[in-house]
Amino acid sequence: MHAFWQAITLQAGYNTALVCVGAAILGASAGAIGVFVLLRKRTLVSDAVSHATLPGVALAFIVGQLLFEAGRSLPLLLTGAAISAALGVLAVDAIKNHTRLNEDTAIGTVLSTFFALGMVLLTVIQSLQVSGQAGLEGFLLGATSGMLFSEAVLIAVAAGIIGAALLLRMKEFTLLCFDEQFAATSGYNVKALDRTLLILLVGIVVIGLKTVGLVLIVALAIIPPVAARFWTDRVPVLTAIAAGIGATGGYIGAAISASAPDMPTGGVIVLVLFTLFVISMLIAPARGVLAAALRHRRFQKVVHLRQGLLSLAHNEPVLEPLTARLLRRNGLLRGDGRPTPEGASLAHKTAQDQLLWNAYKQQAPEEALLMKDWSLRPIQEVLPPDVVKSLQDDLSLDSAPSANTLRSPL
Repeated sequence: MHAFWQAITLQAGYNTALVCVGAAILGASAGAIGVFVLLRKRTLVSDAVSHATLPGVALAFIVGQLLFEAGRSLPLLLTGAAISAALGVLAVDAIKNHTRLNEDTAIGTVLSTFFALGMVLLTVIQSLQVSGQAGLEGFLLGATSGMLFSEAVLIAVAAGIIGAALLLRMKEFTLLCFDEQFAATSGYNVKALDRTLLILLVGIVVIGLKTVGLVLIVALAIIPPVAARFWTDRVPVLTAIAAGIGATGGYIGAAISASAPDMPTGGVIVLVLFTLFVISMLIAPARGVLAAALRHRRFQKVVHLRQGLLSLAHNEPVLEPLTARLLRRNGLLRGDGRPTPEGASLAHKTAQDQLLWNAYKQQAPEEALLMKDWSLRPIQEVLPPDVVKSLQDDLSLDSAPSANTLRSPL
């Protein structure tokens, strides 16, 4: 725990602090880009891109070792990964556009083929009489314990540049995700925008290989936006929250990995991100499970209370246990099942309100059906005063029920 505390507070050494900050920047950029990949419904493409990087890494190592005796150079390995990933994306598009196969089938074909080729090349590398072979498997699951200062700086700077590029084109990407045809008619090059988004995704995947690994880098681009989706519906806020979740997961995961070097960095980061996803799913006020349960409970109480008042207005016994309990709790029903004076008065006003709602439904059935809480709220809180007055005149009521007197006491 002491080692983790030192790492999380940036007191475990300069290199460890740089790795944690770099992982946070990478997580923020990946989470932000993942929002548009998710909205574009192309999350599986990121999986194909990540697996397509393996043969590029292996070939770059072989070429670098044979020609320059520098096969472990991170810029060289990332360049090879980028070229291989780009070829994978082009292969997916070629299969999808020139055959009858759909995109899922094309992704599965490219993913498995490129990954198999990469594993074969790794086996070939192990049989070569060259140095520097150890550590290449770190590109599978990620490893930051042996990361050099220059490598950490390269990853952090590249992730920051990609994140800045995304911010500059956020408006165009948002339009592309929600209305591609409108974007085209507005003069935007839709194909170029789509290619740009894929290029940014390839960039995030490539620079994340050393930190998270090609097997799990897809989670860095998918889990943060999915978790952020529980919090908001607005794209700018969604992007900011996804970036924050990605940064938090990358930072904490890198700190845990630094304090326990035997743990795979990618796996730890993904587990932290999954924990944040579960927290968001449970407590997010917009779409969280607990918030939805509370909203359902409140809605249930409103329905039961109103139906109970209508039953009292028609001199009907209240037999449903929850309804009776709510009425008694609010001082509207006595223990013998008879309404209190306040309950009788509110029941009469609720019945008048329901008559107005029924009349409005007969006059404007389509508009009534479109209302979210039809007849569950006092009619004066929903309809304009002139409409309520017209309904009141049609029913020969002396006055429309007051919204204040009908508001639920819950």
